[in-house]
Amino acid sequence: MGIKVVVSFSGGKDSMLSLHKAISLGYEPIAIMTTVNKNKGESWFHDISIELLKQVSLSTSIPLLIVECEGDNYEETFENALRSMKTLGAEACIFGDIDIEHHRKWGEDRCKNTELNSIFPLWQKNREDLVKEFINLGYKAIIKKVNLNNLSSEFLGQTLNYDLIEKIKSTGSDVCGENGEYHTFVYNGPIFSKEISFKNTNKIINENTLVLELL
Repeated sequence: MGIKVVVSFSGGKDSMLSLHKAISLGYEPIAIMTTVNKNKGESWFHDISIELLKQVSLSTSIPLLIVECEGDNYEETFENALRSMKTLGAEACIFGDIDIEHHRKWGEDRCKNTELNSIFPLWQKNREDLVKEFINLGYKAIIKKVNLNNLSSEFLGQTLNYDLIEKIKSTGSDVCGENGEYHTFVYNGPIFSKEISFKNTNKIINENTLVLELL
């Protein structure tokens, strides 16, 4: 068996691709770890329900660690979760960051404080190449959240493909959504035993952000 790792997992395409690459490199993921907004019961940043995250865990056969955080104790709670994973044998944490330095430093600092290694499988790769690799591997990701300052509501609920990449580029937005233009939920792919089923329900607008509630 490979080195045991915990994966910092948002449910979106970048964290899924980093998980895929970690497995391909021979690492053994003992948990996907998702921070959840304690007040909302949904994942931070992507607003994915705990129920959907549990379905991903079942389909990928990787245990799910839900880490309930509030804004003022986010770092402390994250580190405590890493320590609990370390007691289960984890030697490193996998992150899906690509090229934003302060995001990488945040992950490195959390691992340094808990005496774990930090691994960034996507680091310094071309953003567009990574999105295309994700699609070519057979993963399916629905756009769950859009920043209306960058993308119109028509993008919400669409599944990433080559045509959609071109449409995103035509708006002047980053194709990978690294600047917060959009967030995704991955519902199928090569490490899934079955597709996650959901129905589009409500479209919720929060200031300049449009969110698709998936059940």
